[in-house]
Amino acid sequence: MEQALIYVVPALGLVGLIVMAIKSAWVTKQETGDKNMMELAGYIADGAMAFLKAEWKVLSYFAVIAVILLVWSGMSVETSSPVIAISFLIGAVFSAFAGYIGMKIATKANVRTTQAARTSLKHALKVSFTGGSVMGLGVAGLAVLGLGSLFILFYHLYVQSVCAGVNGVEMEKALEVLAGFSLGAESIALFARVGGGIYTKAADVGADLVGKVEAGIPEDDVRNPATIADNVGDNVGDVAGMGADLFGSYVATILATMVLGREIVSIDNFGGIAPILLPMVLAGLGIVFSIMGMFFVTIKDDKGDVQHALNMGNWSSIVFTGIASFFVVKYMLPETLSIRGYDFTNMDVFYAIILGLVVGTLMSIITEYYTAMGKRPVQSIIKQSATGHATNIIAGLAVGMESTVLPILVLAGGIMGSYAFAGLYGVAIAAAGMMATTAMQLAIDAFGPIADNAGGIAEMSQLPEEVRNRTDILDAVGNTTAASGKGFAIASAALTSLALFAAFVGVAGIDAIDIFKAPVLAALFVGGMIPYIFSSLAIAAVGRAAMDMVNEVRRQFREIPGIMEYKAKPEYDKCVEISTKASLREMLLPGAIALITPLLVGFGFQGVFEQVSSAEMLGGLLAGVTVSGVLMGMFQSNAGGAWDNAKKSFEKGVEIDGEMYYKKSEPHKASVTGDTVGDPFKDTSGPSMNILIKLMSIVALIIAPHISQRPHTGAISEKVEIKKEIKYEEGKKVVTESITEIKKVN
Repeated sequence: MEQALIYVVPALGLVGLIVMAIKSAWVTKQETGDKNMMELAGYIADGAMAFLKAEWKVLSYFAVIAVILLVWSGMSVETSSPVIAISFLIGAVFSAFAGYIGMKIATKANVRTTQAARTSLKHALKVSFTGGSVMGLGVAGLAVLGLGSLFILFYHLYVQSVCAGVNGVEMEKALEVLAGFSLGAESIALFARVGGGIYTKAADVGADLVGKVEAGIPEDDVRNPATIADNVGDNVGDVAGMGADLFGSYVATILATMVLGREIVSIDNFGGIAPILLPMVLAGLGIVFSIMGMFFVTIKDDKGDVQHALNMGNWSSIVFTGIASFFVVKYMLPETLSIRGYDFTNMDVFYAIILGLVVGTLMSIITEYYTAMGKRPVQSIIKQSATGHATNIIAGLAVGMESTVLPILVLAGGIMGSYAFAGLYGVAIAAAGMMATTAMQLAIDAFGPIADNAGGIAEMSQLPEEVRNRTDILDAVGNTTAASGKGFAIASAALTSLALFAAFVGVAGIDAIDIFKAPVLAALFVGGMIPYIFSSLAIAAVGRAAMDMVNEVRRQFREIPGIMEYKAKPEYDKCVEISTKASLREMLLPGAIALITPLLVGFGFQGVFEQVSSAEMLGGLLAGVTVSGVLMGMFQSNAGGAWDNAKKSFEKGVEIDGEMYYKKSEPHKASVTGDTVGDPFKDTSGPSMNILIKLMSIVALIIAPHISQRPHTGAISEKVEIKKEIKYEEGKKVVTESITEIKKVN
């Protein structure tokens, strides 16, 4: 029974990859349009791949350094192994490959979506969403295949080969080595997200400020030298970056649940590993249910509601997962379980999973409300655009700040509820339940930049207005789904970070994080500051790169005669080069902060304070980073999304105080300024927050054995039976019963 189930996990990952290949082949077979459209799509594809190769070259140097450090780490403690370096490399390669898959299909699907929009909105939706689903299934399939296969290998290598118990130091070692896979995935995700975000927003801001505001030409106009770089940026930031991001989130969530599952003594039919296997099984089944949900994403005609179709696919996959989790939990887990003295039942685990799915759904709905066209928050920004640029900025900031209230309350309720059901394992399995439908979430998210690129190609190719109207419908929905996807990613990161934090506390041997101790409180404050300096570096990088882009676009308008009359072709490659160099140069320092800070606190304060351990200080740091990072991520992503859709609302016309305003009006120009400010918020700094908090938690988990307060914390070497007698009255008789308890002894 155990052997069969453990091999089912990577098999389900393989199913996802097979379906991905089928969908990819279908997209490739679709019509590509005329020669001009293919030429423009070729520029975008070439620029995207050139960036990816340059990024991989830089990251390969980082990987070499990380491998050397991990080999040293693996040799220094008993609960790790030099093999962790290989695990890290596999995770890094899989994460990079996940981004590559998304990039490749997106640069194929964009021009095919444009061509499909010449016939109908229904066909355009099918092509763009199928392109997105290729990325979603690729990411989820690679994650489940990689994690499942490595777990089988390490379980046999470190546990079964020495006939060790499931709850002992041997399984701790297997999971510690497996954590290298997650570290590799998250490391690449951070650099991909930050680098891609800087790239895309430098190009976008430069294109907007000179093209739309100064030259007065439409967005994605072929005369704008930065427009190709802007479209390339949609792929490297919102496709490759998001793919690597959710790949890392997916893996980290499953790993955190597995680490906590090791602490549970489970009398089951799977050799005691059911709590460890459960999150991987849920992830594998989530792929299947995401595939089923994808069939619901369709509309009847051009009047169909695209947002509703995407919601139907999303909700159906969530419902299928919820129903299936009941049978999986009842089948796999024993009636009663316990973790760190907290007793719960298998049904409590099921309730925690359902709660995770509900939290994920509510987060998407709330984010959609704050960023969608026609809703009160976006309307308030539109209204305040009438009085100028400053009031537009004020309104957007207010919306972003307000948008943190409901999500945080939902998140807090989810944390408390899942903990009440099944303790810390409940929090972790709730996050795993939320992330189970990642394939569908990412398909919806990747659909957005494909639709955006399709609209750009339609504009640059000067296709009929009805084609652009169809791509605009998809693009507007894509803006909302992108914001919802970021809200979902941040929520999952918060739950995952709490689970990783709990795993770190167990491995490091900390009983509590006491903020009454001054060094711990100091570390808490430093942790709260990290997301701010991280955001500052990312946003400043966009500003510097955007200045270079603005100057280059102005130069070309000034020095190349005939651009505005369509008689000369702009030098697109110069703008692509500016974004590429800036993103690769500027992504290193923010990434270094995330990786080095936990090491400095963990190793730098060992033995400095007599009453406070460096492990406890590191715990305080992680707590500060998590709370501050989640709030910053929500605020920035939602503010940016609302600003973007406020700007887009003017393209169809908006009514302010009884008067209609359209593009090129003064309120529209104010909305362009707001969108320009919001661009680095929503596509560079904001989405990076969830990777920042998870990556720091994973680094802390990996160094935990080095700074542990007691060796092999949580390792169970034996089970001790304790017999008790209980006396009670039953009528007039005194009844004596013997009870045998099984206790864990470290």
